[in-house]
Amino acid sequence: MTARNFPTVKEVKTFLIEGVGSGGDYHNVISQLHVGCETVGNGYRLKVATGSSIAQSQRPCQGGKGTDPPEPAGASTSWVPSASKLKPQMELEALPQGADPRDTNHLFEQMYRASLFYGRKGLPIAVISVIDLALWDLIGKIRSEPVYKLIGGATRSRLHFYCTGPSPSTAQSAGFIGAKVALPHGPDEGIAGLNKNVTYLRQQRASVGPDFPLRVDCYMSLNVSYTIDLVAACKDLHIDWWEECLSPDDVEGFANLKRAHPSAKFTTGEHEYSRYGFRNLITSRNLDILQPDVMWVGGLTELLRVSAMAAAYDIPIVPHASGPYSYHFVVSQPNSPFQEYLANSPDGKSVLPVFGDLFLNEPIPAKGYIDVQELDKPGFGLEINPKARLLNADRVLNAAPQKSLMHEQEQEQKKEEGSSG
Repeated sequence: MTARNFPTVKEVKTFLIEGVGSGGDYHNVISQLHVGCETVGNGYRLKVATGSSIAQSQRPCQGGKGTDPPEPAGASTSWVPSASKLKPQMELEALPQGADPRDTNHLFEQMYRASLFYGRKGLPIAVISVIDLALWDLIGKIRSEPVYKLIGGATRSRLHFYCTGPSPSTAQSAGFIGAKVALPHGPDEGIAGLNKNVTYLRQQRASVGPDFPLRVDCYMSLNVSYTIDLVAACKDLHIDWWEECLSPDDVEGFANLKRAHPSAKFTTGEHEYSRYGFRNLITSRNLDILQPDVMWVGGLTELLRVSAMAAAYDIPIVPHASGPYSYHFVVSQPNSPFQEYLANSPDGKSVLPVFGDLFLNEPIPAKGYIDVQELDKPGFGLEINPKARLLNADRVLNAAPQKSLMHEQEQEQKKEEGSSG
């Protein structure tokens, strides 16, 4: 295969993922946790499934030989609320058609700028993310290389994880290098709620001892004054970092936190989008770690740009969740020290596939780590489960109404015309 005849994208197909716990949507799981592109051209089809979004690619038989085996398929997934993301999905899925999948920078700019007047953040960027991930997966499948080899290669031989879940002691026993818990009470509960938070965090610290890294996820629910008081009250607990205390838009608020507690570590980024969203968070130097989600930030193409900016300021990148799509990024980047594992299993303790039953072969951490050689499969190395409950989104996007949408008078007129003919 030469550069001149590299396959191009023929079409994008969208699917919705059904079922509790499938597809990586941690909002759609019964849990104690708080809080494809099928690309063708010269024969590759781009198939994207979203809801929790998935993309897979497959090369059909060549030269009309029906017995030719298909080439490997690739897949990507991202969670977006299925009903509200349909408009951007419909508009953006047409843009990669006919394109060389290796032109990821150009394709990102096309999709980003085409959706600029209603996008920039949120759902449209999540849609761009899944298409971008699918393209990277496809490139790896065509070249028979893992994605991390396409973006700089391995910077280590083993990927370590910390665990987000309700039981830090379970995470410690399972070999994870740290644990993160959700903050159970907010500012609306006043000083009584703050004291309950301190008591809760004191119990968690006691369960793992003084040296095990313990982190706190505040999920954008606090304000500046409450955070300052809470961090002060927990100073003796040696919390490793305080995550998403404020909205990512409150750059000035993070500056106030850092002035009040210069030795405390503050993080954010899970709910920020594109390099433009991260620019002020990086240049302000008030955040100690950034946590973009590759399935939301704009895909791997945009995450690499964010990472490069952060590296220039010596700010580590520790991605939010996202399973193997994050793993390939982390192992390739020297300023990304480890990865989050989100325990969204029903008991909040079991180490299960991040994407549930969507894939047959999703790698999961054993004893708190994954050896990089486990990622040595083409693309992101994921094989879609043929039993996964995928709904062709055409039935939703272009649903045939049960009743005619014509005005009643128009319907009567049409009946009369039919009977007179």
